[in-house]
Order: sequence, then C-alpha cells, then structure tokens
Amino acid sequence: MNYSKKVMQNFLHPKNLGEMKNPDGIGKIGNPVCGDMMWLYIKVEKNKKGKEIIKDIKFRTFGCAAAIATSSMITQLAKGKTLEKAKKITRDDVAESLKGLPPIKMHCSNLASEALKSAIKDYNKKLIKSK
Repeated sequence: MNYSKKVMQNFLHPKNLGEMKNPDGIGKIGNPVCGDMMWLYIKVEKNKKGKEIIKDIKFRTFGCAAAIATSSMITQLAKGKTLEKAKKITRDDVAESLKGLPPIKMHCSNLASEALKSAIKDYNKKLIKSK
C-alpha cells in the first residue's frame, strides 16, 4: 500500500499519543469490519473570549498505519480550536492534511472525525449533568 510521506510521519511518530487522566470528554469509535478501535480524550478550557476550546487532546488507537496516522492528525487539527470549529473537522480535512489516503483507507479518516465528535458530545453530556 502506498502511503504519503505525511501519513508515514504520523504513523511512525504520532503526536498526542497516550491516555489522559480525568478527561473532560472521551470518544470511543470502532469499525468491526477492519478491527480498528480509537479512543480520543479531550480537556476543555475557556479562552480569553469565554469560548470553550480544546486545551489538550490525546488518543489511543489499535489499528493499521492509516488509523494511527488519522488519529494523530485529528488531534493536531483540533488542539486549540473552539468546540464549534473542532466539530466541523471532516474526514476530508483529515485526509487532505495527510496529503491523501488510499481509497480503501478513507474510512480511517471518518473514524477519526467521528471519535472527535463523540468526545465533544460526551463532554457536553457531562456538562449538562453537572449543572
């Protein structure tokens, strides 16, 4: 399989890899067809304008090179963004940032964007419960 240099960099040297203690939100997504599993952890904080931003983000992924690379890339795209902007990151944004993915691996970028949306949803659910 031919991966871009950017995919290989993010696979071999992933950014924001690991678990997070006391995350504000957790997204867990899996694809039973390929066996990829992704956990995404977020810490949320308010910025100077009072907007909620993703202060920190980490991931744990069991899967192929593309699954690990897309997990790494989504964390880089989302870190520091407001929750509103982070929710709008698409699978295409992830794939483009990695300079493309083989068509058979595009589902990995979808997993990454879904994991992020799931973590934000989890955060919002916890926020409502705490009020």
